[in-house]
Amino acid sequence: MNYTVDSSSFLKDLDRVARIRHQVADHLSQIAQTLNQAELEGEEASGKLALERESEDISIASENLRQGVFRLLVLGDLKRGKSTFLNALIGENLLPSDVNPCTALLTVLRYGAQKKVTVYFKGERPAEQLEFTAFKQKYTIDPTEAKKLEEEKKQAFPDVAYAVVEYPLPLLEKGIEIVDSPGLNDTEARNELSLNYINNCHAILFVFRAMQPCTLAERRYLENYIKSRGLSVFFLINAWDEIRKGLIDPENAEELQEAQDKLRQVFRTNLADYCQVNGHDIYNERVFEVSSLEALRQQLKNPEDSLEGTGFPEFTAALNTFLTQERAVAQLRQARTLARQTYTRIHEAVERRIPLLDRDVEELQSRIRSVEPEFEQLTEIRDRFQDEIRTSRDRQARAIADSFRTYSLNLGNTFDSDFLRYQPDIGFLEFLQKDKRDEFNAAFKQAFEQYINDKIAEWELTAEQQMREAFSQLAKSAANYGATYNQVVDTMTQKLIGQAVHPGMAVDADEDSPAWTKWAMGFFSLASGNVAGVALAAVGFDWKNILVNWLAAIGITSFLAIFTGMFFGPVGIALMGLGVGTLQAEEGRKKFITVTKKEFVKYLPQLAQEQWQSIHQTVKDCFDAYEREVTKRIDDDIKSRKAELENLLEQKKSGEINRETELKRLKALDAEVLSECQKIESEYEGLLSSPA
Repeated sequence: MNYTVDSSSFLKDLDRVARIRHQVADHLSQIAQTLNQAELEGEEASGKLALERESEDISIASENLRQGVFRLLVLGDLKRGKSTFLNALIGENLLPSDVNPCTALLTVLRYGAQKKVTVYFKGERPAEQLEFTAFKQKYTIDPTEAKKLEEEKKQAFPDVAYAVVEYPLPLLEKGIEIVDSPGLNDTEARNELSLNYINNCHAILFVFRAMQPCTLAERRYLENYIKSRGLSVFFLINAWDEIRKGLIDPENAEELQEAQDKLRQVFRTNLADYCQVNGHDIYNERVFEVSSLEALRQQLKNPEDSLEGTGFPEFTAALNTFLTQERAVAQLRQARTLARQTYTRIHEAVERRIPLLDRDVEELQSRIRSVEPEFEQLTEIRDRFQDEIRTSRDRQARAIADSFRTYSLNLGNTFDSDFLRYQPDIGFLEFLQKDKRDEFNAAFKQAFEQYINDKIAEWELTAEQQMREAFSQLAKSAANYGATYNQVVDTMTQKLIGQAVHPGMAVDADEDSPAWTKWAMGFFSLASGNVAGVALAAVGFDWKNILVNWLAAIGITSFLAIFTGMFFGPVGIALMGLGVGTLQAEEGRKKFITVTKKEFVKYLPQLAQEQWQSIHQTVKDCFDAYEREVTKRIDDDIKSRKAELENLLEQKKSGEINRETELKRLKALDAEVLSECQKIESEYEGLLSSPA
C-alpha cells in the first residue's frame, strides 16, 4: 500500500481520536454518577439495586480511557540513529543525537505544559525532579567515557530505573507517549530492561540502519523477543540516503538503484515473517525506508515542510491508520461493550423491581424463598468453573515446569553447534597472553550470557504457547458457564415477576453474557497497571506480565550463579593443561568448546532441579490470580442479586413505598443510563465512519 499523510493531518486525526476518547470517558463517568445518585436515593425509597460493582467498573474504565495514551516503544541496536529518528518524529531537536543522555536510561517522553524531567531510582530512593537542562548536564557523559563503559559492560547510571521527560510538543499533547530504550547491542541486563516493556506498549518502532542491514544481533533479538508474540511492529530502515555515499559514483542512477534493490531484498528476506497478519502480507504497511537526519533538517528549517523524499510521510500515514483506526476502535469497542453490559444489568434490575413494588411483605418473602435453588445453582456454576481453573492450573504448572527441566537437561546435546555463533571475536590463542586474558574472559562471559538468554527465550515461546492455549480453553469454558448462568438468572426472573425481561437496547450476540464472563474471556480488564508511572488500561487477563517477572527470575542470573562462578576457574586450569600453544587455533577452539560443554553439562541437573519449583509456583500464581478475580466477580454478582431483593424486602418491612414516585425514579434511571449508552454508540459509530 502506497500512501502518505502530512504531519498536520496526523495531528488532526490524533486530536479527533483524543476528543472522542474524552467524550466517551465523560459519558461513562456520567453513568457512574447516575448510578451512585440512584443508589443514594434508593436507600430511602424501595432499597438499593446493589449496583456497586457496575459503578466501580464504569468509573475505572472512564479514568483509564481519559488518561490513556498510545504508547510507542523504540527499539534498536546502538548507533542506529534512534535519537535522530525520534527528533524527526516529534519535530524538534530534543534528544541529543551525538551523546544521548538517555543511552543508559530507559526514558519515557510524554506531554507536559512545562519542560521537566523526573528520574526514578531503584530501591527506596525518592524520585528526583530536574529542569531539562540540568538533566542533560547531570546524565550526559563524555563520549570517551561512554565508550569505555560500553567496553567494560558497565552502566553509566546503575541506580537509575528510568526517566520521564515532559515536554510541550504537539505530537505528545495529542496522546502519544514514546518509550526510548537503551541500545539493544549492549549488556544483557539493559536488554532485559528494554524488552520487559514490550507487552505494555501499543506498537514497537524497530530501527535499523541501511548500511548495516540486519546484523546477527538484530536477527537474534527479532527471533527471540518479537517473533510469534502477536506484537504490532513497525520497522524503520534509517539513513536510507547514506546508500548513495557508499557508491563509487554517487551520481550513477543505475548503480544506486542496484544497491537499493539489493538492500531491499536483504531486509525483505529477514523481515517478511514479521509482517504476516492472519495470512495477509502487510510488509509495505510495516517496513519503511527513512532518512531521519534529512527529515529533521527540513523540519528545523520549515516546520510545515512536507518531508517528501524522507520516508516520513509514508511512515506517519501507516502509524496514523494503526493508531487512529485499529487501536482507537479497539479501545472504544471495549468501552461500548462495558456500557452496554452495565445498562443491561440496570435495566434487568429495574424491570424486576417495578412489578415487585406491588407485592406485600409475605408474598415478597415467598417469592424470594422460591429462587433459593437458583442462587444455589449460581454458586454451583462458580464452584465448577473454579474447579476447572484449578485443574488447569495444576496440570499446566507441572507440564511447564517439567518442560523446562527437560529442555535444560538437553542443552548439552546441541551445545557444540548452538554455541558456534556466540564465540568471542578475539583471536582464540591470544587469550594465553597475559594482557589479553581478561579481555578474552570478558568476551567469553558476554557470549555465554547471550547464549543462555537466547536459549531461555526459545523455551519461553513454548511456555507462552502452552499458557495461551490454557487460557483460551478457560475463555471458552467461561462462555459456556456464562450462558448457563444467564439461563438460571432468567428462571429466577420468571419466578419473581412471572415474565422474562427483554433487553432495553440491541446488543450483539457475543455481548449477551454476564459481565464477569467477558472479563474471564479476556475481552477487557479494568485493572490499571503502571508503566513508568502512567496508568495503562490492560486488555485481557495480563498473565504475560507475570511471566516477565518470572523469566527475569530464572534468566541468566540463575544460570550464571550456578555455572560461571565455578566454571571460569576450572576451564582456565583445564586449558592450561591442554598444550594449546602447540595446537592450531581451530583445534584449540574445538578443545575449548569440549571442555566448556563438559563443565556446562555438569551443572545442568542442579539448575533444572532448583528452577523446577520456581517455575511451577509462578505458573500457579498466574492461574491463582485469574481464579481470584473471576471468583470475586461471580461472588459480587450473586451477592448483588441477593441484595437487590433483600433491600426491597427491608424497605417493605420498614414502611409503605410510594409506588408512583418510585416508578418514576426507576424509569428515569433506566432512561438516563440508556441515553448515555446511546451517546457512546454514536461516538463509536462516528469513529468508524470518519476518514482517518
